[in-house]
Amino acid sequence: MSLALLIAGCGGSGGDNDNSPPPSAQEPPPTTPDPPPTQPVTPGVAGLDARPSNATCIAPERASGSGTIATERVFPNLRFTNPGGGSRNPLLMIQAPRDRSRWFVVERFGTVKVFDNNPTVATTSMFLDIGARVESTCAECGLLGMAFHPDFPATPRVYLVYTSLDRNGGNGPDTHLSEFTSPDGGLTLNPASERVLITIYKNSVHHHGGNIIFGRDGYLYFVAGDGNAASRNDAQDLHTLLGKVIRIDVNSATGSALYGIPSDNPLAASTATCHANGRGEQNCPEIWAWGLRNPWRWSFDRQTGDIWLGDVGEAEIEEVNHVVRGGNYGWRCFEGSQETGRGCGTPVGPLLPPIAQYTHELGQAVTGGYVYRSSAIPSLFGHYLFGDFVSGRIWHIPVDTPPTLNVEEGYDSGLLVSSFAEDLDGELYVVSMRGDLHRITGSGTVTGGVATQLSATGCVDPNNATAPASGLIPYEPTAAFWSDGADKQRWIGLPDGQNISVKDDGDWDFPNGTVLVKNFRLENRLVETRLFMRHPDGVWAGYSYEWNAEQTDATLVRGGKQVTIGANTWIYPSESQCTQCHTEAAGHSLGLETKQLASSIAYPQTGRTANQLVTLNTINTLSPPIADPAAEIAYPAPTGTTGTLTERARSYLHTNCAQCHRPGGPTTANMDLRYSTPLASTNACDVAPTAGDLEIADARIIAPGAANRSVAVARMSLRNDPNQMPPIGAHVDTAGVQLISEWIDSLTSCN
Repeated sequence: MSLALLIAGCGGSGGDNDNSPPPSAQEPPPTTPDPPPTQPVTPGVAGLDARPSNATCIAPERASGSGTIATERVFPNLRFTNPGGGSRNPLLMIQAPRDRSRWFVVERFGTVKVFDNNPTVATTSMFLDIGARVESTCAECGLLGMAFHPDFPATPRVYLVYTSLDRNGGNGPDTHLSEFTSPDGGLTLNPASERVLITIYKNSVHHHGGNIIFGRDGYLYFVAGDGNAASRNDAQDLHTLLGKVIRIDVNSATGSALYGIPSDNPLAASTATCHANGRGEQNCPEIWAWGLRNPWRWSFDRQTGDIWLGDVGEAEIEEVNHVVRGGNYGWRCFEGSQETGRGCGTPVGPLLPPIAQYTHELGQAVTGGYVYRSSAIPSLFGHYLFGDFVSGRIWHIPVDTPPTLNVEEGYDSGLLVSSFAEDLDGELYVVSMRGDLHRITGSGTVTGGVATQLSATGCVDPNNATAPASGLIPYEPTAAFWSDGADKQRWIGLPDGQNISVKDDGDWDFPNGTVLVKNFRLENRLVETRLFMRHPDGVWAGYSYEWNAEQTDATLVRGGKQVTIGANTWIYPSESQCTQCHTEAAGHSLGLETKQLASSIAYPQTGRTANQLVTLNTINTLSPPIADPAAEIAYPAPTGTTGTLTERARSYLHTNCAQCHRPGGPTTANMDLRYSTPLASTNACDVAPTAGDLEIADARIIAPGAANRSVAVARMSLRNDPNQMPPIGAHVDTAGVQLISEWIDSLTSCN
């Protein structure tokens, strides 16, 4: 599912811990001076005489409720973070059999936490820690699944699926299905008690699947991904466990066998299991169903025992499958209901269509959920709920929906939906990979939230929506984020009486109520206005408004969309996509940091061109004020002439990549691409990629002197591809690719 590769193209640059000498002290000064400003600059003179009063462009309370479903945060005192301090860690939340008193959260980095089922709980305890043996540096790797034995804790066994540090199959980590035992009546698991039941070798770091659940029949079901080996047809090959639903009996092992094979498995007649490496000389008897690509989360209908599964698509379609014994779900012959055109041999059994599907205009990575069988939301009874990790949308469909439903819209939760959860009473929850937990609720109303029309937000001139409200302050970073070739204008809506906190590292922190406003223009027309808000509860969220043809107003886009504008494809990001780019690690408010604003711009209010830091100091918006704003040296513009090639390339990476690729960032690639980090310390230079080499021989993330061997350049050059960077952009930044390529080719070492 490329869980940690989802970086939405929502804004400017990342924050920076810049303790390095200024660019001029690192390399010789540029031979070409900055172009002169359009207006004369008087040193020390501010662009504004006073701070404008902003009583209208203030972030409102966040919306709550929905016409059918909504989500509300639960256990608000808990947050599950990765070892580096960032979020994007929890993958699963479950309860033990017959035990309503506790919840267990499976964390991707190899730990399982347990906490009391109490709304005010503020602490967790460690149930298991196997982080030292879990491969979690690749994007889709980690501790992926967990299931309690049905008789737990009387039978003190728990089963887990994780990607191991071993790479016996080639480029990808091995996948282990292992059994652990509890030595203390179910309070903890003993890491030393591991017994590996199944090992699956992988040729790639992607598509592991990994969810495991005991069925009502007492058998353990494990769904494995196809391993993302594009040149293979493993999902259709019955000699491998890749791309399969696996069903085993952990209670009936005989002799040296690790488990038994249920007699009604479709291939039970095979005489040798595939536990050793996921392959066999004959059909694997563990297989229950096949033809799956990347089955990220599935569940049993607690009323019928039926399996419902979300299978992540490749380039265009996400699908939901109702899985039956011996079913073939079509990959790689089909993606959803659409033929792929790839050869897939002679499929075994008829190819079963999905029950529901949606295109990548609505989301890019389906997360399977549950059939609702409880009482709190009667209208949802008998409906299957599922979501999308990227867009944050959540849908529900009746279980008797005939194939193939093309779902639309859905509820935009604003969450990174890594999984759903079901308590012992059948009520449903959502695990957000940002580190928090939520409950599915029903509501007939929506309260709070932003205005539907831009003209009603208070952030534009009430007489001319194309102009900003009078209380906004313009700003412009020196190293602007690539936004599919659009021209941009930016303003700060700072609440009256509140100041911007300037942190020691040069990054800026904004008070609750702040609104950052950005206009996007294509072909000299406004196409989008984006409001990035820090709501009164301190939560940041982004909202996109689509301009009408008359250029008189713009309408809120809920859940994101794509449109064609002339020769351009324009992407309006969903709320959750914006926050994937405006990361917590980078301080959320991208592009607003001391070294990004250490330059002069024209202020329309006065007609003066002046230094932004001097201006913000003068009108008393910074706490503390910048000590010597005129002495601050800005990051060079990547496309400008100021700065050396290295400085401009590092400025580009800082702006476009470092919001995620930094300590505590949301990606598992262990890189630090901030401007201040020496190249040798970025963990990118002359380092082999851990998230796939894109079939580049002797690949490196950055290969000194060889842009053609550099995965960073290859990813930047892709679009409409799951490996592209950034994943949301519709158009390649050709100038950026050229800049980074020239810089890498110029490198002779990492020092």
